[in-house]
This record gives sequence, C-alpha cells and structure tokens, in this order.
Amino acid sequence: MQEHPAFPFLREILLFLTLAGILIPLLQRLRINQVLGFLAVGALLGPFGLGLFAAEMPALAYLTFPRAEGVDALAELGVMFLMFMIGLELSAARLWSLRRWVFGAGTAQVCVSAAVIGAIVAMLGHPLVTAVVLGLVLALSSTAVIMQLLTEQQSTHTRLGQAAFSVLMLQDLAVVPVLILIGAMAKGGDGNMATLVALAMLKAGAAIALIYFLGGRVVRPVFRMFAHHRQPDVFMALILLSTLGIAGLSALAGLSMALGALIAGLLLAETEFKHEIELMIEPFKGLLMGLFFMTVGMGMDARLIVESPLWLAGAVLGLFAVKGLVVAVLFRAGGLSWGRALEGGLLLGQGGEFAFIVIGYAIAGKLVAPELGQMVMLAVGLSLFVTPMAARLGRAIGDKLEHDGDAKGALRDDLPLAGAGGQIIIAGFGRVGQQLAHLLTERGIAYVAFENDAHLVSELHARGFPVYFGNASRAELLRKVNAGAAPAIVLTMDHPASALQAVSGIRRAFPAVPLFARARDEKQARLLKRAGATFVVPETLEASLQLSAFVLQATGLSEEVVDDIIDAERDLFQAALARPPAPGKEDE
Repeated sequence: MQEHPAFPFLREILLFLTLAGILIPLLQRLRINQVLGFLAVGALLGPFGLGLFAAEMPALAYLTFPRAEGVDALAELGVMFLMFMIGLELSAARLWSLRRWVFGAGTAQVCVSAAVIGAIVAMLGHPLVTAVVLGLVLALSSTAVIMQLLTEQQSTHTRLGQAAFSVLMLQDLAVVPVLILIGAMAKGGDGNMATLVALAMLKAGAAIALIYFLGGRVVRPVFRMFAHHRQPDVFMALILLSTLGIAGLSALAGLSMALGALIAGLLLAETEFKHEIELMIEPFKGLLMGLFFMTVGMGMDARLIVESPLWLAGAVLGLFAVKGLVVAVLFRAGGLSWGRALEGGLLLGQGGEFAFIVIGYAIAGKLVAPELGQMVMLAVGLSLFVTPMAARLGRAIGDKLEHDGDAKGALRDDLPLAGAGGQIIIAGFGRVGQQLAHLLTERGIAYVAFENDAHLVSELHARGFPVYFGNASRAELLRKVNAGAAPAIVLTMDHPASALQAVSGIRRAFPAVPLFARARDEKQARLLKRAGATFVVPETLEASLQLSAFVLQATGLSEEVVDDIIDAERDLFQAALARPPAPGKEDE
C-alpha cells in the first residue's frame, strides 16, 4: 500500500485494526490471556520477527510491521491510554479502604524488591544509575495479567485477591515518582546527582500539583455542564479532550505525556462520572490494551533467546525468586497462611507492563545501555508468558498447604472477605432513594446510588454522598460496582417504562440478586413483579394501608392488633402479585 503524505502510517493502522478484530474474539473464545496473545502476535509480526524478511518477500510487507517508526507512532498512543485507564481504576476511596495493604505491604514490596534487584544488578558490574532504574522497574508487576487471572479464578474478593490488588495499586502509584526520577536522572548532567534529582523531583511535584489543581477546577465543571445532554459523542469527546489535553500540559511542563494521561485518569476517578466514563470506554478497552501490548511485542527481539538462553532463563527465574519470596513474607506477615502467601508470591513474581514504558525512556535518556535494555524487556516479556503457569503452580502449592492446614484445624485464607459481598445498590436518588439512603447510613449499611439528573448528582456527590451519574438499568454499569454480589438492588425511579425496563434488564443479568422496586399503583406493581422483581411496593397501597392503620387505631384497637391487620393485608397483596394473571387479564 502506498503511503499517503498526510497519513504516513495508514498501512500499520489498518493492519493493527484487522489483527485486533480477529484476535480479540479468538482469544476470548480460546480463553487465552489477551495480554499474552497480543505480545506473541506483536513479536511474530514485528520488526524483529517476520518483518525482517519483508524486504526479500514483498508480500510480507502487507502482513507485518517491518518499520520501527510505524510501531513507535502506535505505541505512544497505546501507552497514553493504558496509563489513563489505570489512573481511572485508582481512587481515594479504594486506596483508603485498603490502606493497610496498599501503603503497608505495597510500599514494603516495592522498596525491598527494588533494593534487592538493584543490588544484584550492581554486583553484576553495571553502573549505579542503571542498577537504580532496573531495580525500581523490575519491582513492579503486571496489573493487566494478574487481574485477568484473578477474575478467571473468581478470587478478586478473597483475602489473597484483595492483598494482591492492593499491592498492584501501590505499584501503579509508584510509576509517577519513577517516571519523574527517570527524567531527572536523564537530565542530571555533570552536577551533583542527588541534588539535581531532588530539585527535579521538587519541580515535577509542583508541576503535577498545579496540573491536578487546575484540572480539577476545569474538568469536573465541564463534564457537569455537558452531562445533562446525555449525548455519547459529546461525552467521548470530553474524555479524549481531558486525556490528550492534560497529557499535553504535562509535556509542556517537561514531564512525559504518559504521566499526564495517568493524571487525567486520576482526576476523572474522583468525579461522579467515573462509572459512566468506564462504561463509555469499555468497548475501546480491549482495543487499546491490544494496541499497547502488540507494540510492546514488536519491540521484543526474540533472536536474543537463541543467543542468550541461559541468561534469559536465569533472569526470569531470578525475578520470580526474588519478588516471590518478598511478597510471600509480606503476605504472611499480613495474616495470610503460608500456602496463600506463597501463591501470592508466584502470582506477583513477573515483571510488569510499565517496564516497557520506563526502560524505553531510560534507554532514550542513556541511563540503560540499549543492549541491556533489550535483554531486560525480553526477560520481562517472557516472565509474562510464564505467569499463568506460575499462578497454577502457586494455586496447587497453596491448596496442598491449605489442605494440610485444614487437617490441623487451621483457618482457610481463600474464602471471601467479610463484607466483600458489596453494598446496597439504589437506582434513582430522588425523594425515596434519599430517604432509604438516610436509613441505611444511620445503621452503618454501605450503599452506592445511580441517578440520571447530572445537577442533582453533582450537588450530592460534592456533599459526600456515594451517588454517581448513570442509568442503573444498564447491566454493564451495575457490574462496575459488583452488583452480582450485592445484598439487594432497590429501584426507586418513578417513571413506569424506565422502571419496567430496569427490572427486566437487571433480572436477566443478575438472576440471584434480591430486587426491590417501587411502583405507582397496583397495575404497575403487577408488571414489575412479572418482569422479575422480588418485592414490589405500590405507593397507592402503602398510602391506603397507612391511612387505614390510623383509622383503626382511632376506633380503639391496639397498635399490635392494627400492625397484624396491616401486615396481613400487605401479605395478601404480595401473594396476589405472585399469582399468574387470569386469562385475558395479562395486559391489565
């Protein structure tokens, strides 16, 4: 395909989209980890794979990525949106709820692993600056791979899953100072390195604080202004504008655009539009992840495996050994059994996707030799490939030790955490929803609410209410708050058609969750009950029952007798709702 002067990488973009369209459903059907699949395809079709033969075999030029510059153009976009999505997953509430694991075990894991790995690199004869960079980089694990494995194992809400997720959150946050440190050391020059790095970190911290402050003053009001239109194209334009705009500001401040994209994600994670944004970018998530990991695979020179097989094998095994031991000891100290702690160590023992980003910057800044950087990136890539096998080995070891512990009366650590079942979900946060929320708060019961009125959401969210903008009838949105494990979902919306649609959709997606619904009258109550609501409360019925109760008490009946009468009437009505309609009465 001829290059178009205004679109120089059109062939690469078309080839990537074709591969993504084939790979994403194929990998899902075969239950192959998408990260590993895209890495493998990128390595196969990249400049160091079949792309090497494109000059001798012109037909391969249409099926491979022989040019590194074309790969770099795609990689930069993939990096930015990967960082944005990771920032969006982080929030102050999640960090605080898991603060013991995040700031305790997470910080200790990064610091200890970085110190040990850095010391090993220095002992192998590499410069101190290289040892520092590689120690910090290799201390991080792969959020994308581990979270997919935990989801497949249905372990995200176990003690081990929560501990692993907490460590990954701290690692994601650690990328910010690591990126700043890399930039500072690259510009260090001939002066005192410690002083120059400290000054650079201080300047970068001030720039980030300013961007975060200004972004918070601009981003949330802009989203509030346009959210009430509920136009998906406007919402998507705002997301792209926020991501690329803040990334551009970060670049102007002398920082990386990837760091700016992470800041954009963190900013939006604190808004009431977080879940709606997640839902909006969900169709693009697999594509953007594939873009990043395929470009990473294209940068891996698989020929080095043949040239240095022992070095690479030793690097991968050493990485798992060091990080696995550190994580296992920390998890054991945190209260997990040795079986689950060792499983966690093997689960978190690989290198992470940030290694490809940071090492690329380090090579460009001449902090790491290109040859060493290529070898390290290949070792990280290989560690990702063996992670599923290491996770299965860890699960087998953990189950074996847990089984032996059960025989001795020990407690199991792979059971769900208390309270991990989630929170009450309120759909609609008007008068009825707010009253329910007040009663739940008074009794210390957690809840999360969704409301379509953007102005109401903004006002209540600013006052600390856990209410978010979005349509709770969409099962995809409810999955963002783990609705499948919710104690109950409560529909308080007063629009009959919307309530009926919501009940039908929620019941199809979450058949086992108790579903309570508000109805205007008996007719709507029957429709909601038939659609799958567990319990329906018609406003007209409740109003008449309350009025009847006061009248009966006025006749001299005791409060206990009146309560029994009212409860009996309410039970009769619910029993009538549960009966199938008479022939010819289906639509009444």
